[in-house]
Amino acid sequence: MRKTFIEKCINVHLCRFAMALLFLLPAISNLRANPLQDNKTVSGVVISASDNQPLIGVSVLVKGATVGTMTDIDGKYSLNVKNGATLIFSYIGFVKQEISTSGKNVINVTMKEDAQALDEVVVIGYGVQKKKLSTGATLQVKGDELAKMNTTSPLQALQGKTPGVTISSTSGQPGSDMKVVVRGLGTVGNSGPLYIIDGIEGDISVLNASDIQSIDVLKDAASAAIYGAQAANGVVLVTTKQGASGKGQVAFDAYYGVQNVARKAKLLNAEEYKSIMDEQALNSGSSVFDWSSMGELADTDWVGQMFKDDAKTENYSMNINGGSDSSVYSLSLNYTSQEGVVGGKDVSNYERYGFRINTENKLYKNVLKVGQHLNFNYIKNTGVSVGNQYNNTLRGAFVTSPLSPVYSDNNIYGSPYNDTSNSAWYNGDGNPYGSMMTTVNNKNDNQKLMADVYAELEPIKNLKFKSTFGINYYASEYRSFKPLYQFSVYTYNKEHTTTTQNMSKGHTLTWTNTASYDFTINKDHAFNAMIGMEAVRYQGTYLSASNWNLLSQFNDFSHAYLDNTTGKAYIEYNDDGTVKGVVDTKTVNGKPENIYRRVSYFGRLGYNFKEKYMINATLRADASSKFASGHRWGYFPSVSAGWVMTNEDFMKSTKNWLDFLKVRASWGQVGNQDIDDFQYAAPINTSTGYSSSNPAAYYVFGTGGTNVAGAYPSRLSNEKVKWETSEQTNIGIDARFLSSRLGVNADFYVKTTKDWLVKAPILATAGADAPYINGGDVKNTGIELAFNWNDHIGKLNYNLGINGAYNKNKVGNIPTVDGIIHGSTNMLYDNSEEFYRAQNGHEIGYFWGYKTAGIFQNEQEISDWKTAGNGILQANVKPGDVKYVDVNHDGTINADDKADLGSGMPDFTFGFNLGFDYKGFDFSVNANGVLGNKIVQSYRNHTNKQANYTTAILNRWTGEGTSNEIPRVTETNINWQFSDLYLHDGDYLRISNITLGYDFAKLINCKFISQCRLYASVQNAFTFTKYDGMDPEIGYGTDKWVSGIDLGYYPRPRTYLFGVNLKF
Repeated sequence: MRKTFIEKCINVHLCRFAMALLFLLPAISNLRANPLQDNKTVSGVVISASDNQPLIGVSVLVKGATVGTMTDIDGKYSLNVKNGATLIFSYIGFVKQEISTSGKNVINVTMKEDAQALDEVVVIGYGVQKKKLSTGATLQVKGDELAKMNTTSPLQALQGKTPGVTISSTSGQPGSDMKVVVRGLGTVGNSGPLYIIDGIEGDISVLNASDIQSIDVLKDAASAAIYGAQAANGVVLVTTKQGASGKGQVAFDAYYGVQNVARKAKLLNAEEYKSIMDEQALNSGSSVFDWSSMGELADTDWVGQMFKDDAKTENYSMNINGGSDSSVYSLSLNYTSQEGVVGGKDVSNYERYGFRINTENKLYKNVLKVGQHLNFNYIKNTGVSVGNQYNNTLRGAFVTSPLSPVYSDNNIYGSPYNDTSNSAWYNGDGNPYGSMMTTVNNKNDNQKLMADVYAELEPIKNLKFKSTFGINYYASEYRSFKPLYQFSVYTYNKEHTTTTQNMSKGHTLTWTNTASYDFTINKDHAFNAMIGMEAVRYQGTYLSASNWNLLSQFNDFSHAYLDNTTGKAYIEYNDDGTVKGVVDTKTVNGKPENIYRRVSYFGRLGYNFKEKYMINATLRADASSKFASGHRWGYFPSVSAGWVMTNEDFMKSTKNWLDFLKVRASWGQVGNQDIDDFQYAAPINTSTGYSSSNPAAYYVFGTGGTNVAGAYPSRLSNEKVKWETSEQTNIGIDARFLSSRLGVNADFYVKTTKDWLVKAPILATAGADAPYINGGDVKNTGIELAFNWNDHIGKLNYNLGINGAYNKNKVGNIPTVDGIIHGSTNMLYDNSEEFYRAQNGHEIGYFWGYKTAGIFQNEQEISDWKTAGNGILQANVKPGDVKYVDVNHDGTINADDKADLGSGMPDFTFGFNLGFDYKGFDFSVNANGVLGNKIVQSYRNHTNKQANYTTAILNRWTGEGTSNEIPRVTETNINWQFSDLYLHDGDYLRISNITLGYDFAKLINCKFISQCRLYASVQNAFTFTKYDGMDPEIGYGTDKWVSGIDLGYYPRPRTYLFGVNLKF
């Protein structure tokens, strides 16, 4: 079998990796003890001074050598040393000790906590800061917490842990993205935050959770302003694991699990379906069906057919960390695999191979440090279609009649189109399972590399110069195959097989230089200053090609390459028989090479007085090639202040119950430049050969209609387009009570985003795409609260965390004639109208439709309704029809009566976590949820009268008093115009993870094993909701600025896992 370009690259990378390991082996082997002359054995126990409990994993090194060990589960150690050697005892959070072995064979050590080490540090833009001195709204989640969630995506593990950050699935398909919104939607463009990984912009989704040291989220503008033009939607800073001095440590983590659908949609079975079809025929004045004349009909559970039970998921990772006082390293290997619950591995699957290495070396007596970060991932996946009604594999299962068979008599996929006896009946969708298994022939291969090298010079104490050069590289290949098939009059490919190959690659180079200086005046006045510059260069290319008719001996997906096709050009004719042009079956599409540049200058100045009063200010200036000369520079300032009230003398009386109280306030501006390159210009498209898909590139001359190749502007220009700007004010408090057992954080914010980057309204006669303009603004207002409790009862340790956030947004002004950005049409069902929009005075992406007032129960109600002056939408209204509300009371139901029906974005988000550990046992529960959002559910194509229904239709109106919510069934869609009948409450509480584990290390009693934890876990364990769909967590929307649209949503599976954590 031929090898793809990516497979060849992988082989090369594997060879290079093997060579790298050969070079590393000597270094790793040095971690083991070497024989010493004139040895003696020194042993002892290391305990904590605070509670006299043994310390596990304390590094015990011989000074000036690479010999060392670690303390075991009981704090014990034993080491062969040379007479007179000095031992170095070190442990994170404790004061390092050096003890001579002269005349000693037993050395017991009591380690004191290091107050400075325990002063928690958070990551900020281009640096770190003591948490207690932070004046912005930031939050930090430790990597160990994420790893315990056992998810393929770190973002999924963050759910419920980050107040003010709404995280939802866009699909349950393996490898799908998560939708992340920080403090409400601020734009109708891309609303996702900026991700910075070890100082370089990157892709968080490819990281393995076991590689992450911490994630810090910068939520307010003052914290994020140091990133300027990219920070309007918040910033997520990811720090991967770094090496630490001491004996090398090896950690191995693995889990294996099975996935199943937690809840399936309930569709009508054959008998229920036939009854409904007869009833809607009678209600529409048609005759019932003669079912007996149709022979033996199927009773197919299409939804059940599409899902696969016990789909596998697994993850394996190994981390090696260690080093000396001068050099440290951290490296890892990982593999992740997840099969899809729709169709199984053959049609929905995700695999990721990862390698990471971080090193740092101190040179010239700590004056110079050099280091690097490298993270490489190879990802391959295949998947079913998810999205709108026409590109949604699952939706076919909802709309197809249960009377259609999965297989025909000759054991091939059933095709109602070819069933001539019933061809009149089967005029709609055909065999969704057969279509999925036949047409889902695709494969994505991706390589992603994030790497940087840096040097830091400290010529005098606290004066640091740092230079970092980084690269973010990607290469992607996609291949698909379309065979011959026909399942219905709408679902077919009967002319020729087709293969398509796409390739894209690109890289971003980032060069960052900073200078920082920390100094103190008279011991009380502490200053920190930082200035820097950054240059960014992006370059990328894309190419796509397809051709027809694979060679007969290669007519399958495994051989679906362009050079195995025999496609030939053909002549296309006009209606009058004249030659229109010659069409080449080979189609090649590409884009001009994307080139983007940005240069930035930034600075930060901080001051604190006795760590009591703090003030910080930042300023960033960005110049971007995305905008025309004269509009390229944007300036983004911020200022913030804090007051640690517990450091005041008048607060001394509260010391017995209040440990820490800080009040902070901030203001700042950040920007958004998320549009394609050169949008200010008018590109010229040209063509040199006829194409029926692009006739606009031709001029027609003469009476014979001769087509002559030409050129035309594909988009209007606008040289005045500039940045979006987001301005935010934040007030917050941080407090610790009762010996720091209780922690409380609270924030209130107002965020206003203006000068949206939107497409201008233009006339269709312009003959070109609309340019981007600046216009529109929105205000988000919110509150965030978080409570944490950590305590112990004897040897039982426990913790509880609860958080919640409220956010509401309101559009101020949109610069169009009607003040509206319109949503897409034809989304819910064939020819359906717009049903969501952004509009002045409303939330972004609100649902727009008719309000209803129940169901007409009898003719008298209809008469009374009309007499009251209300309009009627139905031309021939009857009992059982919907009462559409005449909002403006003009006696007519039309678009003027459509109203705001709610939004897919929640008003409230919340989460909680509960954990216990006792003598090696650990138990944890994590949960998250939302309140105040709506879900649009459209499982049926209402323009196809024979489409199936969910079982909710069994509660329809069938006579007076039978229902006031679901109308009678008819063969038309007049009762199913978009209205609040489509809307469902989206509130839910999800128990996202339950884990029980036990550490067997103490039972094994092996000095080489410091942890041997086995655990069982359930993901997506329970979901409490009124929503009757398959999954209430729906981040999908047909546009980026809308969510909560369920057209047949790929649900998140329930997963049962068993795993192990080993440390050596």
